[in-house]
Amino acid sequence: MSSPARGFPEDEFATRTANAQALMAKDGLAGMLLLTEPEVRYFSGFHTLFWQSPTRPWFSFVPASGKPIAIIPEIGAALMRTTWIEDIRTWSAPAPEDDGISLLTELLTPLAQQGAAIGVMKGHETMLRMPLGDYERLMAGLPGLRIQDATGIVRSLRMVKSEREIEKLSHICAIGSRTFGNVPTFAHEGQPFEDLFRAFRREALTQGADDVPYLVGGADQGGYHDVISPPTPRPLAKGDIVMLDTGATWDGYFCDFDRNWAIGHADDASRRAYDVLWRATEAGIEAAKPGTTCRELFRAMQNVIAELGDQGGDVGRLGHGLGMQLTEWPSHAAFDDTVIEDGMVLTLEPSLGYSAGRIMVHEENIVVRASGAELLTTRAAPELPVI
Repeated sequence: MSSPARGFPEDEFATRTANAQALMAKDGLAGMLLLTEPEVRYFSGFHTLFWQSPTRPWFSFVPASGKPIAIIPEIGAALMRTTWIEDIRTWSAPAPEDDGISLLTELLTPLAQQGAAIGVMKGHETMLRMPLGDYERLMAGLPGLRIQDATGIVRSLRMVKSEREIEKLSHICAIGSRTFGNVPTFAHEGQPFEDLFRAFRREALTQGADDVPYLVGGADQGGYHDVISPPTPRPLAKGDIVMLDTGATWDGYFCDFDRNWAIGHADDASRRAYDVLWRATEAGIEAAKPGTTCRELFRAMQNVIAELGDQGGDVGRLGHGLGMQLTEWPSHAAFDDTVIEDGMVLTLEPSLGYSAGRIMVHEENIVVRASGAELLTTRAAPELPVI
């Protein structure tokens, strides 16, 4: 299968920006100040791993009309010029005494003088990503500027994917599925668990992933105890239940799903737990339709999990959104009444506790269509596979 085109044409960003501006107008915003990588990339196409360095802040301003404006360190100017952004304002960074603050002040002063309101993301799953002291100095230098929460605007846009985004997500999910499908060819009894992690990463890259920035798992006799641990040198042993959970990327988009196996043989309790989670996922797939709330989707899966009673293993939610980040809005949880829409890409991630502290997690990735959910991942086997 051929790969999708990398990047997006200009009209993708123009549409995103126009949609944001329409929502900004309803909220009376004269612009949005964006400070985090996914949001800057979403409206510009500026894609770089340089964000992993905390030394430099990066800013983008979406005005009430027209293209976004980039206020970035000079080191990023050449890459930003390859995007659709035309107004690029730079400074020599790092500059702790003035890391872009004077450029931002110059940009925003006319709005402050008008007593205008701009949006900044303040809500759940957001962060400032600039020194708090710099933010306070910026606001102090802009008397009259009103700050409103723009989380809802950005969240509503990013939760529903375009067809081009879905194509990329489908591609990386296919890469992840092929990688998981090949695990039995390189996983074996006696293999150090950390070596399995290395082999998985190599296989994912061979299958076409750009990177595997997220890989966690567990392995132990009769079941694992947590789902976020780094690997250990402990050799895989007969009777182990093994789980790998990956967030591999392609062109800046993530897959996020896991698979479980038994080494040599599977005990009855683990087979039972796997069966319950597989059927809980089926219930989630059936429930994931436009108009369903995330709370209802959570309950559809939880009702199946309840067959095993309350044995712990509560991870707080049973799935989430997926896209440019490993986890995005919304959450399949009792607290989230977000209405599912056509075009959302979601993970279904039921989990449960069993056998004196053991836990098991099952995860698939789907896209929601008008007619219901479509799998982006190759569905896991209905019975716990044995290696």
